[in-house]
Amino acid sequence: MMLVFPRRWRAAKIGQLSAGAAKSAAALAVFTFAAFPAFGQSSPAPGHLQSGDQVIYARSTNLEGQTTTTVGPAAVSTSGQMVNAPVAANADRQAVTFTGFDLDVHLRPAEQYIAVRAVVTLRNDGAVPLARIPLQISSSLNWEQIRVAGRDAAYTVATLNSDADHTGQLHEAAVPLPKPLAPGATLPLDVTYSGKIAPNAQRLTAIGTPDAVALRSDWDGIGVEFTGLRGFGNVVWYPAASIPALLGDGAQLFDEIGRQQLRTEGAPFRLRLTVEFPQDETPTVALVNGHPVPLAVTGGSPDIPGIATADYQTPTLGFESPSLFVAVRKPEKVTNATLWTVPADEAAVPAWNSAAATVTPFLQGWLGQQPRSELTILDLPDPQDAPFESGALLVTAVRQAAPEQLDGVMAHALTRAWMDSPRAWLGEGLADFMGTLWIEKEDGRGKALESLEASRAALAIAEPSSPGESAGQPLAQAYSPIYYRTKAAYVFWMLRDLVGDAALSSAFRAYNPAQDRILSNGASSQPDEFENLVKRASPGKNLDWFFADWVDADKGLPDLTISKVYPEPAEAGSTLVGVTVANSGYAAAEVPVTVQTALTSVTQRILIPAHGEITQRILIQGAPTKVMANDGGVPETQASIHVTTLGNPAASSSSQDSMP
Repeated sequence: MMLVFPRRWRAAKIGQLSAGAAKSAAALAVFTFAAFPAFGQSSPAPGHLQSGDQVIYARSTNLEGQTTTTVGPAAVSTSGQMVNAPVAANADRQAVTFTGFDLDVHLRPAEQYIAVRAVVTLRNDGAVPLARIPLQISSSLNWEQIRVAGRDAAYTVATLNSDADHTGQLHEAAVPLPKPLAPGATLPLDVTYSGKIAPNAQRLTAIGTPDAVALRSDWDGIGVEFTGLRGFGNVVWYPAASIPALLGDGAQLFDEIGRQQLRTEGAPFRLRLTVEFPQDETPTVALVNGHPVPLAVTGGSPDIPGIATADYQTPTLGFESPSLFVAVRKPEKVTNATLWTVPADEAAVPAWNSAAATVTPFLQGWLGQQPRSELTILDLPDPQDAPFESGALLVTAVRQAAPEQLDGVMAHALTRAWMDSPRAWLGEGLADFMGTLWIEKEDGRGKALESLEASRAALAIAEPSSPGESAGQPLAQAYSPIYYRTKAAYVFWMLRDLVGDAALSSAFRAYNPAQDRILSNGASSQPDEFENLVKRASPGKNLDWFFADWVDADKGLPDLTISKVYPEPAEAGSTLVGVTVANSGYAAAEVPVTVQTALTSVTQRILIPAHGEITQRILIQGAPTKVMANDGGVPETQASIHVTTLGNPAASSSSQDSMP
């Protein structure tokens, strides 16, 4: 069995900018109330899917998400009126920001059934009043009741094509308001919905992915031994309002997932869970948004199901899609982590413990003696199922693997437990950075930078060619994985080269996630705390330019060239080499410049301003043969290593630069 290092697994999803690449990414990696129907009834409530119902599926959609799907018998009866085309427009969907979730969730795993009552609070972040509210759930679920200001709303329901859900479709309710919601105003809605959630790979098979491969990626579903609901982007089991996005259309879907996570960041979240389970199938672990939640269990009998309940509450969501896992697993303690495994995988636990013990001293040296939370690893049902991460939770197949594979997995996953930052670029980006540092430790700096280089081209395409053309995505507000993972990892590499290991480690150790949950209008503020920590740890260093160009704003990538080299003889057989490096990009960069002879080399760091050039004079013993600028540590638009060969001017060449 081949374990996939999480950074590479995710990179397969985030950089694809063609339909074929997106297809490959999806295939490889790819996430008790009176209003409820009576849970004990054996027949479905009116409006629920019957086994003989026919569902007609269509993939065509326009820019507003309108669909030509024929409404079949399975979609006829909800409390809302079914319509053939969406009533809401993208402007309505973009305006809605959820600012609070209060969910009561009832599961009947033996029937793959979920029923939810949710009180959601939303805000109009648009420029004009909202006359209606669009609410979306998975197409496998049905709206039953929506109440506004204590009164039932007469809403319509349309089937919307969107790959934010594994079925490839959403049920979107358009809820008319008695009074338009003014810009900036908030409104609570009381909603109920229910249905069955089984593994479904419709969105992947629709673009040609083989069934068996697709189901290893889209494994979300409700079951007795394992329930996994990864949330928006995999299965929309809680209300959302999103722009339709399809796989095969570049990074559109992954960007929309990030936008949703950014828009709900900071919202209070509560979930009360009730699970009915058959005798001898008592769930042992429940995880909400990546956090273990204690289960209170009342045993059942052959005729009466047992009941397990849990209550989870957090004052602020992080940059995440709310997720829910319930499973029958056995806990196994390892270094700084708990593995929840099936019996067949218990033999692999010592190998995972060894990996955790191996990487722990490395993480302690960089991040501090103790993680801020314990890592939870949940064993997936199938060894080929795609892994999933949410904060200090790793959902993956716990199988035997080579130590170097497990070490890399644990270096990345345990970083999330150490940092636990609410900011995507500090959490996700740091995990990728520490993963590459582990590669450096094991295989050298060159191999580590090669792992970053694998995603650089995708980052260069995503970046605006000019700050005037697009605001891009400053890291604090980034919603695309290529920014908050790949670019953030590069930012940490550059900071390391600028201030040194000790200063950067000091900032990591001093960082307090609880103090960094400063939120404004649902989005993170500028990353002042971490920036100040780095500056305090490196007095005398001017870092204002770096944070201005690389963190607080998105100015794209630098574009460097070695424009001139002037070797001049000096005393005692040495040579004074003048090296001019030009930057045609909008972001400044400090890079190493190295002059080599047959026997030695000298390296100095040079700061090249945006749209500028700098000449550095380097004294070296002997005759210079080669000049190199950048070593891959600073990402560039075209290339990140520049080499000019000296000695025969007519033959001076480089794979990136050539002498004039």
